[in-house]
Amino acid sequence: MTDVLNSEWLKLRSVRSTTYILVAIAACLLGGALVSFLMTADWDTSPPDVQQQFGSADPSMMVVPFTQFCLGVLGALAITSEYGSGMIRTALVSVPQRKAYLLAKTVVVAGASLLIGLATVLLAYQTGELITGDRPEPISAYDSFTDALPTLLANTASLVLLALLGLGLGFLLRSTAGALVSLCALLFVLPTLALVLPSPWNERVYSVMLPVLAPQLAAESPGAPLSPAAAGLAMLAYLALALGAGSIALLRRDA
Repeated sequence: MTDVLNSEWLKLRSVRSTTYILVAIAACLLGGALVSFLMTADWDTSPPDVQQQFGSADPSMMVVPFTQFCLGVLGALAITSEYGSGMIRTALVSVPQRKAYLLAKTVVVAGASLLIGLATVLLAYQTGELITGDRPEPISAYDSFTDALPTLLANTASLVLLALLGLGLGFLLRSTAGALVSLCALLFVLPTLALVLPSPWNERVYSVMLPVLAPQLAAESPGAPLSPAAAGLAMLAYLALALGAGSIALLRRDA
C-alpha cells in the first residue's frame, strides 16, 4: 500500500495540471487581496453612515468559491487524465486490487487538497487582516483569530469535499469534460435555480447546495435553515454519493 500511495503522490505532483491549478489559486488570492484593498480604501474615504452599509473586505468571499472549483478540477483530473491517456490500464495491471487503487487515490487527493485548502484559507484570512488592520466591523470580518477559526475550518472542509467530489465524478464519468460540467452545475447552476423556486422551497433547497454548506457548518448565520450538525451531514452525504458511485463504476466496469 505504501508503494501505491507513493506512486499516486508522484502522479499528482508531477503533472502540469497541478501546477496550473496552484497558479490559478495564487492568482485568485492576489485578486482577492486587491478587491479587499480597494474596498478598505473606499471605506476610509466614506462618511460614517455609508461605512455602515459596507460588507466585510474579506478576500475569502472571492477566494473560497474559486478554490472550491479548482480543487474539484484537481480531484477530477487525478483520474480522468489516466482514462484519457489510456494509462488506466497500466495502473490497474500494476495494482490489480482495485479497492487499494481507489483508496490510494482518495487518500492522496484528500491529503493534497487538505494542505492546499488550509494554506489558502489561512493566507486569505491573514491577507484580509493585514489590509483592514484595526478597523471595526463591518469592513473587518473578524475580531480575532478565535472568532475566525470555525469559518476557517469549515471552509477547509468544503475544499477537501470538492476535491473528493471531483474525484468521485471522475471515476463515475471517466471524462474530464463531463466531470467539469457536473462540478459547474453543482457549484453554480443548481444553486441559482434553487433560488427561483417558490417559497419556502427556495430556502430549503438552497440550504443544501454546496456553496452555502460551509457557512452553515461554521454557524455564521444564526437563522440559517440548517444547523451545523445538519450541514455536516449534508456534506458527508455528498461525499458518500460521489465516492460510492465512483467506486461502483471502478469495481464493476472494465477499464
